[in-house]
Amino acid sequence: MKNAEIKLNVVLDDNNVPDSIDWSSTDGETTDQMPAKAMFLALWDAQYKNSLRIDLWTKDMPYDEMKRFFYETLQTLGDSFLRASGGDPIAEKVIGDLRDYCAHFGDKMEVLEQES
Repeated sequence: MKNAEIKLNVVLDDNNVPDSIDWSSTDGETTDQMPAKAMFLALWDAQYKNSLRIDLWTKDMPYDEMKRFFYETLQTLGDSFLRASGGDPIAEKVIGDLRDYCAHFGDKMEVLEQES
């Protein structure tokens, strides 16, 4: 069996607002600390049957990048759910609906225009 460790380091200002976020992994291409401007971490608590979340972003995270971050996160959540569903046709239909919403979100937030 193999173990991997993911480390997060968050530097906070005097008001507990993140100044910087760095992360590293023992199983990545590099073990160096890598900077990030934002993060969403979600864990499933099997005992209480609910999710535990940490959503952080640095105070210098530009709004345009935050919109893009949300858009891409919604898209990849759909990808993850499809893999987890094992080809369930209902899941595929629902993810199609999510993709439609992502397109709507991307259009309204003017994220899709950045892709051209």
